Amino acid sequence: MNEAESKALAEMLRGCLINNREAQRKLYKHFFGYAMSICLRYSKNVEEAKEVMNDGFMKVFTKLKHYSPDKPFKGWVRRIMINAALDNYRHNLKHYHAADLDSALPVADTVDVVSALNYEYLLSLVQQLSPTYKTVFNLFVIDGYTHEEIAEVLGISVGTSKSNLSKARANLREVLKKNRVDELEEYV
Repeated sequence: MNEAESKALAEMLRGCLINNREAQRKLYKHFFGYAMSICLRYSKNVEEAKEVMNDGFMKVFTKLKHYSPDKPFKGWVRRIMINAALDNYRHNLKHYHAADLDSALPVADTVDVVSALNYEYLLSLVQQLSPTYKTVFNLFVIDGYTHEEIAEVLGISVGTSKSNLSKARANLREVLKKNRVDELEEYV
């Protein structure tokens, strides 16, 4: 972040601390894309992601006095958005069907097409996972949480976290294999 961007951010934060609506609007607009990309990873659709993001921004504005300026603000926003998504997940857990926890069997062979796929395509595949698998996958693979941290945050055992990650990966491999077969059949 260059000096001009740092000054602009500091000015927005000062305004937000005194509940200046224009400063809040600017901060929201500035971090909208970043926050939305985080929330989309944990949500079942765009509407749910918007709700999660708005909840996250409410926390940003109400907890801003606790932000420590010696740490990157973007990282602080990221953590709040992830926590807002996890709160939403826990709140909706009773609506998600846990039946798919045992439905995926690990696949023996791996398909090495991941490196050839683009980011958006991979995210769309992750979005197709069950809420439980998607949450564990995102926390571990994308956000760098340990299984111990995931277990604590989601209220599950470490073994369950590892199992869910393994099953999420197996499901993704199956989808990738199926898509590859479909592509090949198209040309035969």
